[in-house]
Amino acid sequence: MSQFKTIDDLDVAGKRVLVRADLNVPMSNGKVTDTTRIDRTVPTILELSKKGAKVIVMSHFGRPKGQVVPELSLEPIAKALAMACGQPVKFASDTIGPQAEMFIADMAGGDIVMLENLRFNAGEEANDRLFTSSLSKLGDAYVSDAFSCSHRAHASTEGLAHLLPAAAGRLMQVEVESLARALENPEKPVAAVVGGAKVSTKMEVLGNLSAKVEVLVIGGGMANTFLFAQGFDVGNSLCEKDMADEARGILERAEKAGCQIVLPVDGVVAREFKAGAASDVVALNAIPADAMMLDIGPASIADVSAHLEKCKTLVWNGPFGAFEIEPFDIGTNAVAQAAARLTKEGKLLSVAGGGDTVAALTHAGVGGDFTYVSTAGGAFLEWMEGKKLPGVEVLRK
Repeated sequence: MSQFKTIDDLDVAGKRVLVRADLNVPMSNGKVTDTTRIDRTVPTILELSKKGAKVIVMSHFGRPKGQVVPELSLEPIAKALAMACGQPVKFASDTIGPQAEMFIADMAGGDIVMLENLRFNAGEEANDRLFTSSLSKLGDAYVSDAFSCSHRAHASTEGLAHLLPAAAGRLMQVEVESLARALENPEKPVAAVVGGAKVSTKMEVLGNLSAKVEVLVIGGGMANTFLFAQGFDVGNSLCEKDMADEARGILERAEKAGCQIVLPVDGVVAREFKAGAASDVVALNAIPADAMMLDIGPASIADVSAHLEKCKTLVWNGPFGAFEIEPFDIGTNAVAQAAARLTKEGKLLSVAGGGDTVAALTHAGVGGDFTYVSTAGGAFLEWMEGKKLPGVEVLRK
C-alpha cells in the first residue's frame, strides 16, 4: 500500500481523528445481529486510541435520505462498538451540531466518540462543500476505513480527504492490498469465478475480467443464459434470453484475449424451487422442458476444481446454484471447499467478495479459509469491473 498514506504516516497523539467506518450492520429489534463489520474496524479504532488520538467515529446506517429517522439512529450500534472495543464509546445525537462539538471538546487522548448517522444530513450523499467543511472542523486528521463505501463520492468518504491530512485505516489498507494482489499484479494463471442470477447485472464484470484472467468460470443462473446462447435448451431454468447476443459477445472477446471460459458440463434439475425438492443430475442436452437447473452437477464440480488446481490466484463473486436451499448448495460448497484446501496448502491466493458470496462461503464452512474475504458489496463489484473508486483514489499519494 506504499502509494497510500496509512496510520503509520500520521502523528495522532492528542489529535482529533475522524474515522469513517462502515457500521451499516444488520439489526433486529434494536439489536445488532451480525457484528462482522464492527469487528473488522475495531483494530483501526483501538490502534488510534492507544496512540493517544481522540477517535471520532462516523458512519451511515440505512437510507434516511437526509431526514432524521429515529429508528435509523446509530445509538444501538455505538453500544455494540463499545462492547467490541472493550471501552466506552460516547454517542453524540447529532453530527455537526452542538452536542457533537461539546463531546469532542471534552475528549481526552484515547477517548472514543461516535457521531449520529451521517445520512441524517442531506449534505453527506451530495458531498456538499458546506457540510464537508463543517465536518472537517471537528477533526485534525481523517482516516478512511470504509472500503465498502468507497465507490461513492460522499462527504465522509471522499470530500474530507481534500480538507484534512488523510490516511487509510487498517481495514481499508488490507482490502486494497488484497485486491491489488488478486487483479492488479497477480501471480498467474488467474481464475475468476462469477456466479449469480443475471448476466445483465454482471456484464461489465465479465467484460473486464475476460481481458485480465486466464480462466473465467461462469456459474449460477447466469450460466443458463450462456448455455442458451450456445444453442442448449435450458427448459424452465432462469435465463435472460434477450441477453444471448451479449453472452456470445463475451465468449468472442474472451477467446481473442486468450481467456478460457468454463461453463457447466452437467446440471442438477428440479421441477420446483424448494428445499428437498426431487432432483436429478442431467447432461446439458437433456434438460427436461418442465425442469429448471438449480445447481451444477458432479462432472462440473470436478471440471472447475481441476481448473483451480492449475491456477495461482482466484477472485470469486457469486454462487454456482441456489445455495440457500438444500440440496442445491452442493456445487457451491464443493468448489469453495476445493479452493479453501488449495489456499491452505499454499497453492492458491484466494480473494472473494459480495454479499451472497460471503454467505455462500460461510455456509460452505470455509469463510475463514480464503486468503481474504471482503465484506464490500457494490465496491467489490465496481472494483471487479475495473472502475476507479473515488474513496480509494482520493487517498493515493
